[in-house]
Amino acid sequence: MSSPVTQKSGLFDCRDAYVKTLEALGAADERIVAVVNDSVGSSKLGGFRDRFPERLINVGIAEQNMVGVGAGLANGGKVAFVSGASCFLTGRSLEQVKADVAYSQANVKLCGISSGVAYGELGPTHHSIEDVAWLRTMGDITVLVPADPWETEQCIRAAAAMDGPLFIRISRMGVPALPRPADASFTIGKAEVLREGGDGAILANGTMVCRALEAAEALAAQGISARVVNMCSMSPIDEEAILAAAQTGAIVTVEEHSVRGGLGSAVAEIVSQNTPCRMKILGFAGFQPTGSAEFLMEHSGLTAPNIAAALRGLLGR
Repeated sequence: MSSPVTQKSGLFDCRDAYVKTLEALGAADERIVAVVNDSVGSSKLGGFRDRFPERLINVGIAEQNMVGVGAGLANGGKVAFVSGASCFLTGRSLEQVKADVAYSQANVKLCGISSGVAYGELGPTHHSIEDVAWLRTMGDITVLVPADPWETEQCIRAAAAMDGPLFIRISRMGVPALPRPADASFTIGKAEVLREGGDGAILANGTMVCRALEAAEALAAQGISARVVNMCSMSPIDEEAILAAAQTGAIVTVEEHSVRGGLGSAVAEIVSQNTPCRMKILGFAGFQPTGSAEFLMEHSGLTAPNIAAALRGLLGR
């Protein structure tokens, strides 16, 4: 079941799917509460606040306190969805996330809004390109990076259904709805093969999945068959899907994240110890300049043509 989302020129804002799903879950389960850091507007939680005013807690610009409040609510039997700009929710509150949420196995759902370089014009302090690396190294917290509204909804529903800590990376940038069969399902820990191919594989997550599909389409026109795998679940990660991709002999990973510690690193860890193959990791190399999200992606080669060129380079074609 999909939630209503705002559509503009065929692109969707995943925050809409997040809040619509959270409102529906909140109506069915009074344990669900929202905690925010003065970000009701950017998190789009106005509707939740209006429907459940006693269940939205705005702590102000105090992210460390926000995470602690979420953990306290969880200890009191609530299902706490803690929302804020991903750069501050993770970076500023990393100690609280580690100790109060991950280590304590608190039933807190951390929702990193406007992740990646969505806040590109505000500069490197607002770019969130290290968040996945920080959280996946903890090992005791589920980390999800949905690619479109449908997957965002499935992630939120799965988050509410499971007991334990979780981080979900929610972009504000417009993305298309991905092509899926009507009976598509979502499972934490399982990758999604969106396109079969045997000459090489492109593994992506978040906003890069649609670009990976576009790259595969261009490669097909050049006689190259590329598998496209959506790696939404970063922790736990689908080792079987990664090893199957390695069997093609060449893997390109692409993510709206640092090239260190994210999807590329996770895939390399598994491939290098089991089925070594040629690899290229596409992402951001260090701090980025100030500019629009699209400029920054162009600047770092996170485009369909560059993804296609990277796989061709591995294949010597």
